[in-house]
Amino acid sequence: MNKYQYKVQGVDYEVEIEEVEGNVAKVNVNGIPFEVELKQPIKPTSPLNKVKVEAPKPAAPVAPVAAPVAAAAPVAAGAGTPLKSPLPGTITDIKVQVGQQVNVGDTVLVLEAMKMQNNIEAEVAGQVTSILVKQGDTVMEGAVLLTIG
Repeated sequence: MNKYQYKVQGVDYEVEIEEVEGNVAKVNVNGIPFEVELKQPIKPTSPLNKVKVEAPKPAAPVAPVAAPVAAAAPVAAGAGTPLKSPLPGTITDIKVQVGQQVNVGDTVLVLEAMKMQNNIEAEVAGQVTSILVKQGDTVMEGAVLLTIG
């Protein structure tokens, strides 16, 4: 496994390449697993450390092979509507618990991005069925934060 450190628009990313098969690489970006499609397959004779893997940029997140960005979370999502991160950042506060009832517009967590605190609000009413992040986690744009059923 190779690890790389990237800084994209002032945000630090740690990218760990786990496995490369053809033109699909399994990587972890700040601990979040992704499957990324490489523009060119790696030649079998090429050593892995010469592979150039770019960290996802906030304007154009890494596109996984068979799922939306960051849908492959470390913990399985609960049933319901996923609430996705609108931008990359760090979770600074979680204001709900699993099983809690929320209404449209309720603040469910706070995401710090570019030194600003952003209230992330429920897009649907219902019961929180899972929370896939914890305080201090760094998330990418499109990462599933929690589900509301």
